Amino acid sequence: MVDAAGPVTAAVRERVIAIARAAADAILAVYAQDFDVVRKADASPVTAADLAAHRVIVDGLRALTPDIPIVSEESAVVVPAAQRRAWPRMWLVDPLDGTREFVKRNGEFTVNIALIDNGVAVFGVIQAPVTGALWHGGPGRGAFVRDGDRDTALHAPRGDSAARGGLRVAASRSHRDPRTAALLERIGDVTPVPLGSSLKFCRLAEGGMDVYPRFGPTSEWDTAAGQAILEGAGGAVLDPQGRPFRYNQRDTILNGDFIALGDPSLPWRDWLAA
Repeated sequence: MVDAAGPVTAAVRERVIAIARAAADAILAVYAQDFDVVRKADASPVTAADLAAHRVIVDGLRALTPDIPIVSEESAVVVPAAQRRAWPRMWLVDPLDGTREFVKRNGEFTVNIALIDNGVAVFGVIQAPVTGALWHGGPGRGAFVRDGDRDTALHAPRGDSAARGGLRVAASRSHRDPRTAALLERIGDVTPVPLGSSLKFCRLAEGGMDVYPRFGPTSEWDTAAGQAILEGAGGAVLDPQGRPFRYNQRDTILNGDFIALGDPSLPWRDWLAA
C-alpha cells in the first residue's frame, strides 16, 4: 500500500488516521482519571497515556506496513544511529506530544504520526484528543483538516501576512528562551500566540498563525508530522541557513534550531541575521 515510489495510498491514509484516533481514545481514557507522572532520564514527564498510545500506534503501524521500521518517543529499545540511517523509510511517532500540557490538563496535546522517505517527511497525521480535530497531509499532496469524515483543504496565507500588521508568532507555553524573546523584538509588531505541542504547525497551516521560531532542542518526532502538514498547505520548516528540515540524517534524534512559516516569503533571513 506504500509503493516503491513512496506515495501514501488513500487506504494507508485512512488506516493511519484510524490508528491516530484509536491512540487518542487511549489517551482520553487516562486523562479522565487520576494518573501518575514519572520522570524519564532527561527529566521529561511520561504517563500511562503516553505508553498506551504508543502501544496502539506501534501495533497498528506494524500490521499496516510490517516492512517499515518505527521510531517512537516511547520505544524501549534505542536503535543505533548507523542502523537507523540505513533505513530508506521509517515512521516517526510521538504518541503524546505535549505531555506537560497533558499533565496541566489544558488540552493542548496531540498524537503525531509521520512517514519519512529518504529524509523527507512525506505524510503526517496530527490528532488532538480533547477537541477531536485531526489534520493530515504532506508536500505535493495537500493539507486537510477533518471534521467527522469530511476534509477541508488548508492553504497557508501568502503575500499579505506582513501587510496585515502584527504577525502572529507562536510562543510556547512550556518553552520560552532569551533568543526567542530577542527574535520577537527584531520582528517588531507581533502578537504572541501561546499554544502547546504540534498544534502550532496546524495553526500555521490553517492561517491562524504566521511564524513559529524554535531555538533549543526538539526531537524529530516533535516536528515531522507538523512539517508534512504545513508543507502540504504551502508553508515551510527551515533551518537557520534556509534549508528544509530533513530527518534520520544524523547520529542524534534531536533537531537543531528552526523557523516554521505559513508564508515562506516573509523576511525570516533578516530576523535571524541580526
